[in-house]
Amino acid sequence: MTQDIRVIPEAHVDRALDLADLAFHEKTGDSTRKRHRDILLECERVGAYDGDVLVGQIAAHRLHMSVPGGELPTAGLDFVSVAPTHRRRGVLTAMMDELWRRCAAAGQPLACLWASEAAIYGRFGFGPATEACTVEIDSSRPLALRITPDDRPLRLVDPADAPALIGPVYEAGRARRAGQLARDEARWHNGTLFVPEDDDDDDGPVRVVVLGEAREAPAGYAVYRTKGEDEEAGVAGIPGRVSVDELEAVDAPAAAALWSYLASIDLTKRVRSWIRPCDDPLLHFAADRDQVRVTGRFPAQWLRLVDVRAALTARSWAAPVDLVLDVRDDALPANAGRFRLTAGPDGAAYEAVTAPGTAADLSLDVRELAACYLGGTPLRHLVTAGLVTEHTPGAVRRLDAALATEYEPFAGENY
Repeated sequence: MTQDIRVIPEAHVDRALDLADLAFHEKTGDSTRKRHRDILLECERVGAYDGDVLVGQIAAHRLHMSVPGGELPTAGLDFVSVAPTHRRRGVLTAMMDELWRRCAAAGQPLACLWASEAAIYGRFGFGPATEACTVEIDSSRPLALRITPDDRPLRLVDPADAPALIGPVYEAGRARRAGQLARDEARWHNGTLFVPEDDDDDDGPVRVVVLGEAREAPAGYAVYRTKGEDEEAGVAGIPGRVSVDELEAVDAPAAAALWSYLASIDLTKRVRSWIRPCDDPLLHFAADRDQVRVTGRFPAQWLRLVDVRAALTARSWAAPVDLVLDVRDDALPANAGRFRLTAGPDGAAYEAVTAPGTAADLSLDVRELAACYLGGTPLRHLVTAGLVTEHTPGAVRRLDAALATEYEPFAGENY
């Protein structure tokens, strides 16, 4: 088919919501649909039309993502869907091509997404740039720790008032870990602090606990919900649980105090956080790793370098490096070719190689560069996997050292 790719007008936003429900096999409740509608109205909206029928869509949040040493404007892809009647006709490719043009016009060198199907997005240049783990605590007994928790008082605060109080703690954590998104008050309430009124999982309301005296800046916080004893899969007497959506702390003792609190809530015997950094300090200061278990590890946020030069020269570098990279990018030819990367603690330059006969030190696809960009995926692993070719011995080691970050990147907000 010949796609008519154009902006989805406000008048068609309800059609876009219906298309998302069709593609993802969902029936959203009224409160969630209202939230999604509000979100779509704030997004860039690219649609594919067959006549007057909306058959494909991509929404792009206007975000700012933390990268090593700073942050960059980022297009956060959402509601990506194609009608089942129009699959395998180039609809998604045509919409992506239009989105890349819009990213360039908006000055967004990065794009990110959470992949519903991991097999789809590599061909569009996305690589899994952050990993996360799911952690569960057996809280039928006190949480055993190897360190002494911070002894400052804990207090519950109204979620309506929470962003102004806990926002600075979140921002401090975002500065330490690449991959996290800036939040204004609306993003707090539409994201981390949002629970739909028609939610059917029976968890309680959002709770926010803060560590520290009322007169001082918090040393940490946790956002969580609770559920009492229940029946699951026809089995009665399933212990009550605490579901942790987010936990940030200024240091390990503050984190220990918050985890200890969550593990001590009455009428619950398990704590579960579906997404935590893979280098979470909890996994080290827990005294009993049978009590604190990692139950899953998975790729989280996927990243696309829309403008490779802008992305590489904007981040900080841990060590000096001078290499020639041969980069493949089938979707965005401006990124493809042979480039010299000269980078170090004082900054970076990334320029096309024009001298004939200049050999590349490394050859790689833009998706592998995206996977390494935040410092989460060692390039050497991709060489071992046969996805990156090292032409000059030691080149991979030097680039890994330059890309290294103190903390693993993390994206805990599935927008």
